[in-house]
Amino acid sequence: MSSPASTPPVYLDYLNRFDIEALGFTDAEILSAIEDSLRMQGKGETSIEPRMHIRPRAGVEGHFNVLRGWIGGEIDSAGTKVVGDFVDNYKSGRPSEYGLLTLFDPRMGAPKALIDATGITEMRTGAITALGAKYLAPEKPKVLGHIGARGTAYWNVRLLCHLFDFEEVRVHSRRPESQEAFAEQLRADLGREITVTNDWKSCLQDADIVVEASRLSEPQPLLKTEWIKPGALVVPYGTMSAVELNLTDIMDKVVMDDWGQAHGVFGALREHVDQGKLTAETLHAELGQIVAGVKPGRESAEETILFWHRGLSLSDIALGHAMLAKAKDMGVGQRLRFY
Repeated sequence: MSSPASTPPVYLDYLNRFDIEALGFTDAEILSAIEDSLRMQGKGETSIEPRMHIRPRAGVEGHFNVLRGWIGGEIDSAGTKVVGDFVDNYKSGRPSEYGLLTLFDPRMGAPKALIDATGITEMRTGAITALGAKYLAPEKPKVLGHIGARGTAYWNVRLLCHLFDFEEVRVHSRRPESQEAFAEQLRADLGREITVTNDWKSCLQDADIVVEASRLSEPQPLLKTEWIKPGALVVPYGTMSAVELNLTDIMDKVVMDDWGQAHGVFGALREHVDQGKLTAETLHAELGQIVAGVKPGRESAEETILFWHRGLSLSDIALGHAMLAKAKDMGVGQRLRFY
């Protein structure tokens, strides 16, 4: 066996939270990186494994998500992201999710980078929501109704508003202080009015785009199917389901980011899959297939469409790769000797 001194050195690029912020990634840069990765997925130039969950011990309101995948082409990286999802973190002023992305060279297996993925998780989730709407929402949507105010919620609204000129943006959260602070941040950053509602119904009823990003501790059917107007796009992706079982009955199309992650423990449509209401045969498409032009997206104004995204390791890898490239150009981050 050769000693480390006689083999080529291996270095890790390291980006922490402050490095990520210093990069100043724009909305367009985020969307472009994620859309490119979706297109590659649709063309079969990627490999993705269903996420895994680690639940540390009883009595703790949280778990770890482990996501794994590979992207070819110019990116040519394998990656693993581990995200700690702990819903009570807000009580100590912490984010509800901490994430770490590790990138690897797929040709020899050596690690390439360690990147703070807390911000990446929020950005790429918002980008998937927005890109789903780009291909599946009604033309010129007027009203956005958004449930949830923590974690990925900010990037959902910000990137949707980057793509669409809404007449009204409604938000609601179970904690008044949370939704007010959320609305104020959006008003300041987006320069537009944000409507804070007092309940789910007034937030979602008759909205053109409905996004459910709630943080429930157990499944509760708080989003009523009767509130969804014909022709709307509904995007539920909370860890714990907040939708009724008959929601899929009114849908003309159901789209996912990755059918391989339809099964498991958590997810907005968990019971729908378990009861056979959503199957591989009834799924219209994966979003990547639509972005790549393999399958159609929205085909008429009358279609009511549901987009359920579980989160793609490919999105993390693509955004992490793009951030590394910009960091090298800007001289941001650190380089660590690994081997």
